[in-house]
Amino acid sequence: MFLNLLIFFFLVSPSLSVSIPKDQNKLQNKLKNDTSAFSLSFPLTTSPLSLSANPNTSKTFSVVSNYKQNPRSRPTTTAATAGGATTKTPSYNYKLSFKYSMALIVSLPIGTPPQIQQMVLDTGSQLSWIQCHSPKPRPPPPPMASFDPSLSSTFSVLPCTHPICKPRVPDFTLPTSCDQNSLCHYSYFYADGTLAEGNLVREKFTFSRSISTPPLTLGCAKDTSDTKGILGMNLGRLSFASQAKITKFSYCVPHRPAQTGSNMPTGSFYLGHNPSSAGFQYVDLLTFSQSQRMPNLDPLAYTVVMVGIRVGGKMLKIQPSVFRPDASGAGQTMIDSGSEFTYFVDEAYSKVREEIVRLAGPKLKKGYMYAGVSDMCFDGDGVEIGRLIGDMAFVFDKGVEIVTPKEQILADVGGGVRCVAIGQSNMLGAASNIIGNFHQRNQWVEFDLANRRVGFGRADCSRS
Repeated sequence: MFLNLLIFFFLVSPSLSVSIPKDQNKLQNKLKNDTSAFSLSFPLTTSPLSLSANPNTSKTFSVVSNYKQNPRSRPTTTAATAGGATTKTPSYNYKLSFKYSMALIVSLPIGTPPQIQQMVLDTGSQLSWIQCHSPKPRPPPPPMASFDPSLSSTFSVLPCTHPICKPRVPDFTLPTSCDQNSLCHYSYFYADGTLAEGNLVREKFTFSRSISTPPLTLGCAKDTSDTKGILGMNLGRLSFASQAKITKFSYCVPHRPAQTGSNMPTGSFYLGHNPSSAGFQYVDLLTFSQSQRMPNLDPLAYTVVMVGIRVGGKMLKIQPSVFRPDASGAGQTMIDSGSEFTYFVDEAYSKVREEIVRLAGPKLKKGYMYAGVSDMCFDGDGVEIGRLIGDMAFVFDKGVEIVTPKEQILADVGGGVRCVAIGQSNMLGAASNIIGNFHQRNQWVEFDLANRRVGFGRADCSRS
């Protein structure tokens, strides 16, 4: 577990400001009994993340397995419980594409001495990976580019004999194999055909001379065109949160203005206690036992109970069961920071579209489908169209709501086109409801792992 301190990475400076007590042993003893004050704060930015030269082309990924099963299922992972114990979940092979066209980027210090690495904050995946490069040619790449293992004294590789590298090990959503150097190898294929692959390694996240994680299992990617890695934060045993024993984390995504530029608003990402949490509203996480074998379920996602959607003050006629997993796992509703758009199953999407057509039908861009997932797009004035539609609210259990105001209901997808940021999940090959980061803007979203719940709190995230 991390140390019992209130520590901040100030938004006005990339440097670390830390207050370290002289008696490290006393601090570590406190750590065992009280972690409520622990807090690390990082700047959070949004960025187009695409393997294509076209900035409006969304980056998606699928995991390619060595064996075939239902493409919507995922392998087993061992999830941490509130008491620190682990419970095994069923073994599935997972294949699902998520949008990364507007990613949440956090810069983290990795290695000893630390190298600052940009990583996509993704609560929908488990394995964290960074882009590595070979020590030659010199000089090393600039800061915030790829990671140089030769410069870190705590870097190590995993051999093929390591238990994690065994075929079909239940903790991975990707196949592992033995490379020519007898090292553990993994592969990701992206939707545009680009391959990201490398070795599984062990490395520390080093926050100061006295504060670091233990060595964590990461992917060290060697063949991808993007220098940004992935910070996997789901409930899996090998996610960053689980390995680093983080009991809480939260983020605040700023509203991204239509006029993009270099001075984009910066939000916040917390590991540990969030000083603003007193005002949060919480919804419990759904948990799934080992015996619940559901081919369409992601047992490691942050699954919540959603009860409905309100558009312009009107509650849509959608059965609450549409938002809950059925016997196959279809209908699961998850909170996913790694997806920009929100995706709904057909029964929910069609009702939203029906209401959008009723309110602003004449303004719709006829015959237009954005990225193959959404046909609720417009050419006209976004402010005027927003007024026609009104606010949109996603309603969860216990009366918890995420409200997107009418002024921010449309996503600018380029070329003067604006879309309601909701897509059809079946177009992704998924049978799930996915609440993306667009509808998490100007909200604190807290993942309280110890108490198995997710909290929400309205905020101006550009000032958080």
